[in-house]
Amino acid sequence: MFENLRRWLSAHPKSTLVLMVLAALTPFLSKPFNIDDPLFIWAAHQIQIHPGNPYGFNVEWGWTQFPMWKVTENPPFTCYFIALTAAILGWGEVALHSFFLLPAVLVILGTHRLARHFCRQPLLAAIVTLFTPVFLVSSTTVMCDVPMLAFWIWAIVLWVEGLAQDGLRKLALAGLLIALAEMTKYYAACLVPLLAAYSLANRRPLSRWAQFLLIPLTVLCAYQYVTQAAYGTSLLYYAMEYAARSKSVFGFSKWDNGLIALAFAGGCLAPVVIFAPWQWRQRALGLFGGGAAAVAAGVFFNEELWKYYKGIQGSAQVPLKIQMIILAIGGLCALALALADLRSRRDARSLLLALWVAGTFVFAGFCNWTVNARSILPMAPAVAILIIRRLEQNKSARPSAVKFCLAVSAAFALLLTWSDVSHARAVRQSANLVHDKYCRTTGTLWFQGHWGFQFYMQEFGALPVDFKHPELKTGELVAIPAVNTNLRPPDPRYSTLLDILMVPGPAWLTTWNPDVGAGFYASLRGPLPFAFGRVPPEIVSVYILK
Repeated sequence: MFENLRRWLSAHPKSTLVLMVLAALTPFLSKPFNIDDPLFIWAAHQIQIHPGNPYGFNVEWGWTQFPMWKVTENPPFTCYFIALTAAILGWGEVALHSFFLLPAVLVILGTHRLARHFCRQPLLAAIVTLFTPVFLVSSTTVMCDVPMLAFWIWAIVLWVEGLAQDGLRKLALAGLLIALAEMTKYYAACLVPLLAAYSLANRRPLSRWAQFLLIPLTVLCAYQYVTQAAYGTSLLYYAMEYAARSKSVFGFSKWDNGLIALAFAGGCLAPVVIFAPWQWRQRALGLFGGGAAAVAAGVFFNEELWKYYKGIQGSAQVPLKIQMIILAIGGLCALALALADLRSRRDARSLLLALWVAGTFVFAGFCNWTVNARSILPMAPAVAILIIRRLEQNKSARPSAVKFCLAVSAAFALLLTWSDVSHARAVRQSANLVHDKYCRTTGTLWFQGHWGFQFYMQEFGALPVDFKHPELKTGELVAIPAVNTNLRPPDPRYSTLLDILMVPGPAWLTTWNPDVGAGFYASLRGPLPFAFGRVPPEIVSVYILK
């Protein structure tokens, strides 16, 4: 029976991949909304009322209310996707996450289709992509990152095939997919120079392909004009200005950003570390010694970097520094894979993969407002393909070793996803506890903080504190989570600590806690995408105003 099942799965790779994606993500469909999920959901509510004005409302996201177009840094396609989903299935967690299985499936199928042109084991490349931690965790959100990657990967597939076959329809469709990717996340505009470089390396005449890259450029220019007319400013330019302002405010040096980006790349793309012993010969592994020494020195002796993370001081830094060194070396491996592949093959495909990886790394580390896993995500399919190309080139890994590495990759990616989901559940439960205990008190129940805590507190009828226009009164309550943003504990002269509520979350591995150094969604919270260590519970302090 099992032998027949194995043969069927091998004979039907697409069905196999779909089943694997569903098996990996279905257990997490009930994940509570967290981090920036609420922004996309609120814009989707707006779209159902005013389809032509997705950002025409105010939101409490900061010290006071701001227009939504100032808060969000992404174009609205994902919000329209959510609005359509909610119109069909409703606004619940399971309903929205179920619909977001579609882009996850498309990414994996697209990776398989693309890998057929780059290596002999495309199924293996797709499975490695699936069990890359950044992909699996990102697929449990309702943010724009995985939908953008779905458009991204299929645009490359159609462009590669259209260029090889002189298929004008495929090239035109690829141009349309790039435009959709841009309207999902601005970073997708990088596909235009990436595919132009690939086409030039293929020595194809400009007249055969250049006009199709005008499609996404035209759409982006039109979007600039429309948003300028609707909101008084170009939203793309505003996002770029926000990134520049944020980088100057937070003050990380380029060296610090580089170290953090390497650590994020190594952790988010964990298979590159797991497969490393079979990717490199002993002499090549020795060359990493110099890079590892530089990374270790930068991590251990860079006091300016660690001064920023005030919650991690003294002896608590040592285990975190060790983890950072290991992950940063993994990031070096990812970049070295792309460089080695380009050096050995010297063709258009190796150039495409190298520019894909290097460009994403440069953006994540030096251009974005903060280093985060979501900016590393576009690298995942390219790195997975590079891993398989390297294994095929070296011919040093036995099938049993490959299976072992896949099993370890899958186990770790699922474990990390479970940890991220556990954190989101703890946040929702903390909001539930505040509501259940204090919803019947006299006066308004107020709260501070954002992300999932804000979403569920507002669902329960509590109101966010507006620091510029406070309306708090004597006898009213304010709930303040310990791990959040834009927090300002009330003056003890005019308030009394009434209660401290604690909800256990992940115990020893987390993606999001400044006390442990984990900053999966923003390195401002921690220099690593995830961290091992004792994770404190979710804490909410409740104050009564005098």
